[in-house]
Amino acid sequence: MFGIRAAANRISTSTPALRSFLLAHSLSTQTSAMPDTPASDSVSSQTEQQPISATEQQPISATEQPLGAAGQPLTASEQPASATEQPDKKRSNRGQTCKDRREFAKKKRLIRNLEPKQEQRQPRAEGSEPRQPKRKVALLIGFCGTGYQGMQVNPNAKTIEGELFKALGAAGAVSADNADDQGKVQFQRAARTDKGVHAAGQVVSLKMIIEDPGIVAKLNANLPEQIRAWGFVRTIRSFNCKTMCDSRTYEYLLPTYVLEGADPGLAEIARKVEFGLRRVPETSEEEMARKRAFRVTEDRLRFVREAFEKYVGTHEFRNFTVTKGCTDNNSKRFIHAFTVSDPMVIQGAEWLSLKVKGQSFMLHQIRKMVGLIILMARANAPLSLINALFAGPRVNVPKAPGLGLLLESPCFDAYNRRTAAQKDSASDPVTFEPYEAEIVAFKQKFIYDAIIKTEMDDRVFDSWVKSAEVFPEQYTYVNPEGVIPEDAIVTPETERIWQMKRKEQIAARAAAEDGKDIESSEDEQDSKDD
Repeated sequence: MFGIRAAANRISTSTPALRSFLLAHSLSTQTSAMPDTPASDSVSSQTEQQPISATEQQPISATEQPLGAAGQPLTASEQPASATEQPDKKRSNRGQTCKDRREFAKKKRLIRNLEPKQEQRQPRAEGSEPRQPKRKVALLIGFCGTGYQGMQVNPNAKTIEGELFKALGAAGAVSADNADDQGKVQFQRAARTDKGVHAAGQVVSLKMIIEDPGIVAKLNANLPEQIRAWGFVRTIRSFNCKTMCDSRTYEYLLPTYVLEGADPGLAEIARKVEFGLRRVPETSEEEMARKRAFRVTEDRLRFVREAFEKYVGTHEFRNFTVTKGCTDNNSKRFIHAFTVSDPMVIQGAEWLSLKVKGQSFMLHQIRKMVGLIILMARANAPLSLINALFAGPRVNVPKAPGLGLLLESPCFDAYNRRTAAQKDSASDPVTFEPYEAEIVAFKQKFIYDAIIKTEMDDRVFDSWVKSAEVFPEQYTYVNPEGVIPEDAIVTPETERIWQMKRKEQIAARAAAEDGKDIESSEDEQDSKDD
């Protein structure tokens, strides 16, 4: 009884009805539990039937104690267990019945519902824009990566995400309060792309304001022409395009002249000229015209297809990514397929379209996979070398140019099947099929044409293969015997030596050009992360 009274007094005075209920319940419980007593000691029937009004309730003093038969307060040892029980101790429920526990839970819910609710959010500042509902969506986009430092936002760098998030705020798809932080709208990308890499289909997930039916058109109006939003799909609230992506398909456009045999003149430079004084010779217009007229033979095309087929399945790709953070425990990847198209002639040059589908890829993995096959084709190395690199020691595999790489599309088959099976789900399938015609036209104009034009103007692939043959010291494992020599194995000591050689090379080039500052190549910059 005293425990219930004390609980009633602790309840806020704003809930008098609850206090009345608890006090009345305590009296009725006490009366029903007492044995037969004389009339003078019992409560009259009239008193039992009348409820206690809120004005008649008096708070019980904190010092009030139960009295004994002589009218004196009971000692601590004589007091009932409920009076001496510490409020902070958890009462054992072993002796409680299911009914007791249900009644206790019912009272707790009643107290919780009657207590005044506290505001969870701070009042909005005057003059701020009204709140608009945000919905979790999968935003489908495409872009040409030329001129950008990759997909992921990076301080002081021009990135695809930077342009996209700025346009989302300008179009009203992201409120001004959230426009300063991507984390506020749970922004995530399905795949990360490197510097200069393109994407015909890319997915980002975020909480977006979609009340405006013309939001996609407004978004495109605020984006550069080489970045397009195809549309969006409503998703479940827990959707994360990175973790729910089943696989990703990439395409790589490769000119076939890089598969020609090794250049004896470049091998002569590597053999006779000191490392720091070597220069990659420029290719004349006549020589470049001859290379573009090259057509791959059936035997060489068969070799290339068999080589790329070796990547299919689960393998240890530790040699196909950067060293930092890569171990035997985290470098296994599963490749669904790696296909090579028939040769196609574009603007007088022959090209191959390579397509690889995998669950996930590590940093630079696809470019290194392509780079190895190019060197193997030029050196007539055996296919067994690929298996040796899966299980063998650490070696330096060169990255093919990022120019030819583009993200074809991420795949969400498992998510689409799961949501389709839920009849009450409002989520649509995450797919690029409704925008196929727009994507093909964009890919041709802004990606394929950009790759071809850049290669014609800058000769990116020609410079890459010539550089690899002028400085072959790290790639001595690419040989007709398929043997990995000791000098090709990467160790902390060899890494230190190569860092020194790169510095000497840059210094020698600068001195030869009258002190002009020489920028390091992309491979040299990335080696700092290896």
